[in-house]
Amino acid sequence: MTGDPLPSWNEGPVKQAILDFVARVTAEDGPDFVPPTERIATFDNDGTLWCEYPLQIQVFFAQQRLHELAAADPSMRQRQPYKAFLEHDVATIHAMGKEAVFDIAFTTHAGMSTEAFADLVADWFAHAKHPQLGRRFVECTFLPQRELLDYLRANGFRTFIVSGGGIDFMRAITEQAYGIPPEQVVGSSVKLRFELQDGRGMLVKTAELGSFDDREVKPANIGLHIGRRPIFVFGNSDGDLAMLRYALTGDGPRLGLLLHHDDAEREFAYDREFHLSPLAEALDKANAYGITLVSMKDAWRTVFAPPSA
Repeated sequence: MTGDPLPSWNEGPVKQAILDFVARVTAEDGPDFVPPTERIATFDNDGTLWCEYPLQIQVFFAQQRLHELAAADPSMRQRQPYKAFLEHDVATIHAMGKEAVFDIAFTTHAGMSTEAFADLVADWFAHAKHPQLGRRFVECTFLPQRELLDYLRANGFRTFIVSGGGIDFMRAITEQAYGIPPEQVVGSSVKLRFELQDGRGMLVKTAELGSFDDREVKPANIGLHIGRRPIFVFGNSDGDLAMLRYALTGDGPRLGLLLHHDDAEREFAYDREFHLSPLAEALDKANAYGITLVSMKDAWRTVFAPPSA
């Protein structure tokens, strides 16, 4: 790769740490060489690869579905937790906690086939916009991270998403957004049911949560779905701390990065007070745990790519 592979990153210690790490693990005659088969990089998605504030993108998507369900059952508008979602009551939603919120988001599409769900997600992403940023949700991905993913892949890394977001929701968009195919996405899931519909085998989403891919479940699901300990990890919250520590406590060269949303001018500034995805322990103990803190304000020259026409 010629030229600057990370043009949206400011020159400084974080960018240099990434470049130095990749150079070390790819130098075949060096002491830190890592074979391509072991070059596993895992990224959280919400808040790490795209915007998650004031609500994760999938929650906005679920709100639309709840409005459709409430049209058929108006009593939902008076019942919690649906009332909070339907009224876009962010404070109440935050108070519910991440797992409870995502449980609702995951189960609103019960009874739908995974293929129909993927089509619905793609259609929604084609037009839905972030209410504060004013850009389409598909344009809320972070340009520096897209460059980083490309740079890692150009150097023999396999890039995976390991996120608390719904696996079917993410898989509908990750190849387009990041170049990460569906089989390299690990996320939260509902249990699926196999059915024959008009002679065609289909997988149907149920209302029963299968796995909530957050905190200590992340390294467990890495072992289950990837089968190799990552050497490069990027997260943004305490929900990613177990994944970061799993990577960093392995043998050989490793790099763990933690994005700090401290840029209220270009995106948002939040950490420990964001109850759906708090950054507290990981922020306080980053140095002790060998985690490289990435200030959005200082490390990134650009946050988002210019909106498409």
